[in-house]
Amino acid sequence: MPLYHKLGNIPHKRHIIFRKPNGDLYYEQLFGTVGFDGMSTNSYHEHRPTQVKEIRNQYSVAPKIAKANNIQSYRLRGFQVNPENDFLESRKIVLTNSDCHIVLAAPKQSTTDYFYKNTDSDEMIFIHKGSGKLRTMLGNIDFKYGDYLIIPRGIIYKIDFDTEDNRLFIVESHRPIYTPKRYRNWFGQLLEHSPFCERDIRRPYELETYDEKGEFVIKVKKKDEIFDMVYATHPFDVIGYDGYNYPYAFSIHDFEPLTGRIHQPPPVHQTFETDAFVVCSFVPRLYDYHPEAIPAPYNHSNIDSDEVLYYVDGDFMSRNDIEAGHISLHPAGIPHGPHPGAAERSIGKKDTQELAVMVDTFKPLMVTEEAMKIADDKYYQSWLE
Repeated sequence: MPLYHKLGNIPHKRHIIFRKPNGDLYYEQLFGTVGFDGMSTNSYHEHRPTQVKEIRNQYSVAPKIAKANNIQSYRLRGFQVNPENDFLESRKIVLTNSDCHIVLAAPKQSTTDYFYKNTDSDEMIFIHKGSGKLRTMLGNIDFKYGDYLIIPRGIIYKIDFDTEDNRLFIVESHRPIYTPKRYRNWFGQLLEHSPFCERDIRRPYELETYDEKGEFVIKVKKKDEIFDMVYATHPFDVIGYDGYNYPYAFSIHDFEPLTGRIHQPPPVHQTFETDAFVVCSFVPRLYDYHPEAIPAPYNHSNIDSDEVLYYVDGDFMSRNDIEAGHISLHPAGIPHGPHPGAAERSIGKKDTQELAVMVDTFKPLMVTEEAMKIADDKYYQSWLE
């Protein structure tokens, strides 16, 4: 997200002397992605951010694949994923390819005994149920139902939940997550035709700074393994930073839908993009207003991408027997479209209250064993008349 942000205390120039009140130096860290070519932030720390005391454990969290080459459409009943106490243990990868993991999670407890850092991926965490606070090395963000939390790779964070009733839809992206480039001008500003603008982006507002030494466990994810690393100082020791690389929140309720006289294609719902997949938000909106319009989507062939639709709330006009928390997977290579009767039912309707998140990947997705535990194996036959 190309939007400059400053929080806390920083010197007037980069890479110059910046002293504490006692005369000691603060320690500067350049925090960026894509080498030195991507977005970056300069942060200033009470202690050197490089002090590792011990690496205790290393264990795999790689998904177990049930169907590596899949052409079958599936419905996954997401709310059948059992809640678990631990935030990381609750995360169940249901679909995956070499570019991303698509994850369901129902964590009951806040992260208290460790910090977490994903070095593999940017994370997009959609809050379906629950509220709380995302606490990071670069500041805190409050979250609630309908929020997207975008956490760049390498950010050290914790999550505090207000209650035990939490449902998360997560995408781990091996490439940086950006706003769609067609919504931005050459300076990076979101344009007038964008369905959201910079005012809708919630940046970190509260910086926790701890000047503490001791033993601090950071669970670090790298190449689908977790390393339990013990740091000698508190990872939230930043006294200030500025730049473009930081976590932020955006509410699906702030996405302004683009409508027309006849049915609009899915790209008008696009919210985020990488070079490997796109994310779209389907929100309450007026239907098409041509006098002969068919509001239901037309049949179309998934030749080049897998379509994943996560159903959040409301009336899902194009589907039969779909509930909140369900996921539909329509794989590349075959056509899909509205269920029987959906097109006919949609004629004359004025609006929809549906709320859903769509992920279209450009590489085929593999179906995991976790997905098969909650899969409707007969969904692919639901278009039969």
